[in-house]
Amino acid sequence: GKHTVNLDNKMADVRVKPFTLDIGIKFELHVSISGKKINVSEVPELSIPDEWMRDKLELNFYKSEQRGGGEIENVNYDKHSRTAVITFLRPG
Repeated sequence: GKHTVNLDNKMADVRVKPFTLDIGIKFELHVSISGKKINVSEVPELSIPDEWMRDKLELNFYKSEQRGGGEIENVNYDKHSRTAVITFLRPG
């Protein structure tokens, strides 16, 4: 709808319009694979809590089950070295 706001003692008519927020973040990972673990390097530095980054990594590799991913046992993420080790429940 329409609104009137006071900006430095001047009235301005404004109209509210919906928009879409682009909150998704795309980034590239470098991966080394062994039987049950994946070593991930060059994890980008993002201003999100470490727990959120672990969740993002887990979801990424869990969702890619058809491409060699699968159920995750553990995600060990080190923000300082920008690396992670993802351990799967089953070798694959």
